[in-house]
Amino acid sequence: MAPAKVSGFHRQGNDWFCNAGLPSDITIIVDGINFHLHKFPLVSKCGKIASIFEEHQSADDNSFTTQLEEFPGGPDIFLFAAKFCYGIRVEFTARNMMSVYCAADYLEMTDEYGEDNLLSKAESFFHKNVLRNWKDCILALQSSESCMPRAEKLHIVQKCLNAVSMMACTDPSLFGWPMMMYGSLQSPGGSILWNGINTGARIRSAESDWWFEDISYFSVGLFERLIRTMEARGIRPEHLAGAIMYYARKHLPGLGRWHSTQSGKARTVASFSLTPATVDQKVLLESIERLLPKKKGKSFCRFLLGLLRVALILGVNQTCQDSLERRIGMQLELASLDGLLIPSYSDSDTLYNTDCVERIIHHFVSSESGLTLFSPPSLDLETSPSSEPLRKVARLIDSYLAEVASDVNLKPGKIRSLAEVLPESSRPLHDGLYRALDIYFKAHPWLSDREKEELCNIIDYQKLSVDACAHASQNERLPLRVILQVLFFEQMHLRTALAGCLNVLEAESAPTGHGTATAEMAGHVTATSETAGQIVQRDGWVTVVRENRVLKVDMEKMRSRVGELEEEFSKIKQEMKRVTKSHSSLSSPRIGGRKFGCKLLPRSSDAQTDVVGSTGPTPRSSVEQACPSHHSKHRKSFSLF
Repeated sequence: MAPAKVSGFHRQGNDWFCNAGLPSDITIIVDGINFHLHKFPLVSKCGKIASIFEEHQSADDNSFTTQLEEFPGGPDIFLFAAKFCYGIRVEFTARNMMSVYCAADYLEMTDEYGEDNLLSKAESFFHKNVLRNWKDCILALQSSESCMPRAEKLHIVQKCLNAVSMMACTDPSLFGWPMMMYGSLQSPGGSILWNGINTGARIRSAESDWWFEDISYFSVGLFERLIRTMEARGIRPEHLAGAIMYYARKHLPGLGRWHSTQSGKARTVASFSLTPATVDQKVLLESIERLLPKKKGKSFCRFLLGLLRVALILGVNQTCQDSLERRIGMQLELASLDGLLIPSYSDSDTLYNTDCVERIIHHFVSSESGLTLFSPPSLDLETSPSSEPLRKVARLIDSYLAEVASDVNLKPGKIRSLAEVLPESSRPLHDGLYRALDIYFKAHPWLSDREKEELCNIIDYQKLSVDACAHASQNERLPLRVILQVLFFEQMHLRTALAGCLNVLEAESAPTGHGTATAEMAGHVTATSETAGQIVQRDGWVTVVRENRVLKVDMEKMRSRVGELEEEFSKIKQEMKRVTKSHSSLSSPRIGGRKFGCKLLPRSSDAQTDVVGSTGPTPRSSVEQACPSHHSKHRKSFSLF
């Protein structure tokens, strides 16, 4: 019989011995570790060992040795089961729960071989403790990797996944789950502690991403199963996408700058130490691509572009790469320029992977976007669904062409194919294309005029703005034939603008009825238009442009001169008013003359006296003699206009 009291076990090298004081009569080998035990405690609790012992029982042998293959949990968990058989107190924890549960099933430690046997105790602890606590569920799932096949058979992994999925969509403060954002300052009831005293203050509801950090410690397979379970339970796609993006950023270096999260602090439960899982980055990326929801958003598109970069570096399979490019193409209007500037990681001579971008544009043009925005738009704060995607993509591609055009190894055919992927209706203006080609010509001065003309054929000169036409008409990098075409369409723009001015003038003069000056101006503009047409026929486009510029300068000078004359005339009128008001109060002509700056010359008859006689000029006549000449001069000069 087994000893009445066992103090414990001790180890010597690869051998474990029971401190029972009796010689061992059975040896169990688990993963190269020998357990020297006694038959009765094991046979009375373990159905598997009892059946093995009956099959190999021999009357001549006093000892029995057997080996347990693929024992769940290894030697440590078998030692746990052996202690339970000897009646030694054991402790169930979330970390050993899955292995102990599987070991009890492996050893057939059911109630048939003893009341409250290990399997029933493990099952009770699992349902009453583990499944009701977030932290215990996470720890149990992470520790299940060593016994996954048997745990799957017992359905305990799926039960944990269901429990985690249910708790992930619930406010943790309702259950008092401690969060790291408050750490040890939170009581089990959910209130804030101060020096260990319950203050009664309730903690605000946690954010929806509080569980991202905890599940990021799972292996790739377990994480994928959890996301599938959450998706089947109906958790919002934006929450699933956030968890996937968080997991990818943690295990794939280089994705950090493509994740637009504002918070750098990891949220997890308090006193919760986990060991990060070792993952194969290539397998991880391919799994993540399959898990991503079919939605679109600004930050989500940015994440996809970063994921594509990492995929090109790791060399994932072609199916995964094509799927990422297709996802990006279906929401290309939400992409940013820096996201599209994907470096060339292969042996290509070009700096940027233009082939990949061209495929993305083809997906945008050819595929009908069946993607919907995340709702609520937590990942799409800057998204405007009412904007036109085609024009936004056209502006984006024009900016992209301007960035890659400075690459000296970029071929003319590639920049032409990139520009022609989008339909003509996508660009109301071709200023962006002109800017990109100008940069390309500057970086490739060795191109011939024929090659430049072929590239310039992608530009519709009628869609160039006035500023772009003015720049192109003086651009020495453009071929002469292109400059002539630009000048021709610039003249067409000027004629159209001039015709519009005439229509406005006619519309304004018709209801007013006064219009001598307006009619003269309209006649002058009409004459100018006819003269411009004659110049076009006689001297060509260059003369017309020059005459238009000179005309603008002359008109500005005329406006300035008229303004100056008006100001001068206003000052003269004010001076005349002051003279008229003050002449009656003046008692001496000399005083009045001094006041207005007039000098009175004495006559020869009274040169010897200083008193002005009655024969001298009156103040009125003096002022009238001094001022009219000056006034008439300005009046004549002003009457010219």
